[in-house]
Amino acid sequence: MSRFAELLRRSQPRRQTGRRWLFVPYDQLHDGIGPLASEPPERLGIVLVESRHKARQRPYHRQKLALVLTNLRHFALEQAVRGVAVRHVATDDGYAAVLRGLVGELGPLRVQEPAERELRVELAPLVAEGALQVVPHTGWLTTADDFAAQAGPPWRMDAFYRTVRRRTGVLMDRGKPVGGKFSFDADNRKPWRGEPPAPEPPTFAVDEVTAEVCELVTTRFADHPGELHAANLPASRADAERQWQWALQHCLPWFGPYEDAMSTRSPGLFHSRIAPLLNLHRLLPRDVLRDVLDADLPLASQEGFVRQILGWREFVRHVHTATDGLRTCRGKAVPQNHLAAPMRLPPAYWGTPSGLHCLDRVVADVWRDGYSHHITRLMVLGNLATLLGVSPRELTDWFWIAYTDAYDWVVEPNVLAMATYGTGELMTTKPYVAGSAYIHKMSDYCRQCRFDPAKDCPVTRLYWNFLAENAERLAGNQRIAMPLRSVAKRSVRERQLDAATAQRVRDALANGRTIP
Repeated sequence: MSRFAELLRRSQPRRQTGRRWLFVPYDQLHDGIGPLASEPPERLGIVLVESRHKARQRPYHRQKLALVLTNLRHFALEQAVRGVAVRHVATDDGYAAVLRGLVGELGPLRVQEPAERELRVELAPLVAEGALQVVPHTGWLTTADDFAAQAGPPWRMDAFYRTVRRRTGVLMDRGKPVGGKFSFDADNRKPWRGEPPAPEPPTFAVDEVTAEVCELVTTRFADHPGELHAANLPASRADAERQWQWALQHCLPWFGPYEDAMSTRSPGLFHSRIAPLLNLHRLLPRDVLRDVLDADLPLASQEGFVRQILGWREFVRHVHTATDGLRTCRGKAVPQNHLAAPMRLPPAYWGTPSGLHCLDRVVADVWRDGYSHHITRLMVLGNLATLLGVSPRELTDWFWIAYTDAYDWVVEPNVLAMATYGTGELMTTKPYVAGSAYIHKMSDYCRQCRFDPAKDCPVTRLYWNFLAENAERLAGNQRIAMPLRSVAKRSVRERQLDAATAQRVRDALANGRTIP
């Protein structure tokens, strides 16, 4: 018997019968939502499933596997101590097979509506058979009505965000936004030059449950990529709260102005790093939102964080649900490669040196931590892939594998729709692309690169070539009209050099070589 199994056996309440049973998916690990919040623990039983089949569906980062498993096991122990009966199943099967086998013993099960489409599809036959009843997921901050209040498609986050702010009264004063505007995003674009000092993320005591999980991941999933650092794993409810209090005290005061900054000296800078815990519901969005509103923070930082939690996070979930995972919209198929990008994801994203320090540094951060903040994701990883013409699906699947906070409802809108413009104007207005000047301005990556951003960095020619290659597809898009006019004015010679550079870079990266 594993040490975790022994601890769970000792913690279990004696009476297991006469309870209503609830299946708790891997990303609903909190007793402040759903039946766990509203029903007495002595009348409840929960089913928790560790599915090795799920873990093998993709070569997930080992840090991600360990994070999910240790949090699930700690949650099991926390609930058993609370008086909830816990049925923990470790299996090579999928979730539906396990639950179907338990229905005969426990009776019909309940589940809060799963966030991931992938899990909803797997469980749909059980729901149709009446073996599994779906109840509302109470971890979200907004409703389908909030989303439906906007015109669309296409949908726009700013319209959704204004609607939700007005309904909830968050950062509102007599019907007007506090500070005179709904978004301070334009004010939050300062590069970071070393001051104030970036905070060092907390580490956590590695208890016997986490140590056992790390051994399991290291042995059974040794072929999965990524480093595994046990001390960087918040595992218990107390760990999650400690992570949040660190972020609230040390990151949030400076989050606003440096939200878009990037640095070799800190992969996270003043970002909270709580997305993995929010997406597992170890931290509840409503609690995080309350704490931020109660804190004494600069308005630009406060609003910027609120926009991420109440705005963007909720918005992408609604878009994903409304389109069946970006598959259909109003009876029509959603394009997933709007710009017809043909390139396979190059080996550089798996750690083969590219010669571009910005790319190589961020990739190394990701395979070390399972994390980098949202601007490095968008303006380095997403930007370079889009400029190269990498398949949006391949890049999306890579993010899904590599990041500890990636689940289908968040990674597909963020990468397939936003970072690569794969779905066109469905939920974003333009491709998020830039040349070397942006990377140089907002980071210190260029200092350690053999390319000079003002002279020979190929990213700038990739940018101009991208605009030239996609001018027809982007014609009529007013958000990118000025760059399109600029590329049209480039001389024939410059455009030839742009195209030749793009071909040279693509050939090198596709074959796992550094850029010559």
